[in-house]
Amino acid sequence: MSSKTSPNTRIMKKKRKRKLRRRVYVLLIPIILFISVIGYMIHLYATAETVFSDSHEEDGREKSALRDARVDPKKDNVSVLIMGVDASDIRANADNSRTDTLMVATLNKKDKSVKLLSIPRDSKVYIPEVGYEDRINHAHSFGGTEATIDTIEKLLGIPIDYWVKVNFEAFIDVVDAVDGITVDVPYEFYEQNSKDVANAIHLYAGEQELDGEEALALARTRKLDNDIERGKRQQTIIKAIVKKTISLNSILKYDDIIKAVGKNMTTNMKFDEMKSFISYGTSGGLNIDTYSLEGSDYWEYVPKKKYYWVLDQEKLEETKRVLQEHLEISSKVSTSSGVETPTNNNIN
Repeated sequence: MSSKTSPNTRIMKKKRKRKLRRRVYVLLIPIILFISVIGYMIHLYATAETVFSDSHEEDGREKSALRDARVDPKKDNVSVLIMGVDASDIRANADNSRTDTLMVATLNKKDKSVKLLSIPRDSKVYIPEVGYEDRINHAHSFGGTEATIDTIEKLLGIPIDYWVKVNFEAFIDVVDAVDGITVDVPYEFYEQNSKDVANAIHLYAGEQELDGEEALALARTRKLDNDIERGKRQQTIIKAIVKKTISLNSILKYDDIIKAVGKNMTTNMKFDEMKSFISYGTSGGLNIDTYSLEGSDYWEYVPKKKYYWVLDQEKLEETKRVLQEHLEISSKVSTSSGVETPTNNNIN
């Protein structure tokens, strides 16, 4: 005699199955999310390793001539020279271009802090490559990266451990990769675009969101002010890019950001060395103090009329001390394995 399942029993079984499915779904969702995040991070890592390894360029320098030993960015304070080269296929000047932007960043490992110095492109300095004074942005056209490093080290009295050379096209690609940046534009102006089309960019004064072309125009222009203010604007733009890049909203755009930077950059840093800088952006906010080299306008009329930015020597010495203390070095430069620490490391 066969037994039949009662309707109540069937209903209870269906309810138990539905509850079981819900539990499975509740468990599966975080697992799927976790696997997706891990997969994305692995993809990003592989992309970054490929892209940044391709951007690596050996320069024949095992270390700065001002260092006793090679630095290790995982434990040492280091410096990075940032060269913005305004080269393009239109201008056909990749091999002999001048540096349109020069910045030196010092990074203190203990404080996870960064000091960013902007050097006016028309600064009159001694260029060892040619043995006389000229505008600092000419050093690159005289002898490329090596001549620029030698000039900066002589000027600031600090070692240049790493260098990054970035084509200005990177401004466009990186800003567009993060869907624009918010910047306070100081005044209304017209500027050429990346294709050198005159007055193609028109910006009004005030805080606003800029796309890549507009950010490049703001970084370039100096029609209504001078090179000092131009350097400050470039520092502001870099800060805005960094802030947007490390925000949660940009996580899914990292792939585009990495590719945008990589294709416009060459550097003597290896990928493993680059990874050591991640801690500066993940330590509860990136602290960047900005500086510039003060000076005054100067016109030279012999043998021909030429403009220079003549540096204030007293202010220059103060800036040198700030950078040296941030790197925790003295007049005798060395790595952390045998550093001479200044008596007072506090910078007011």
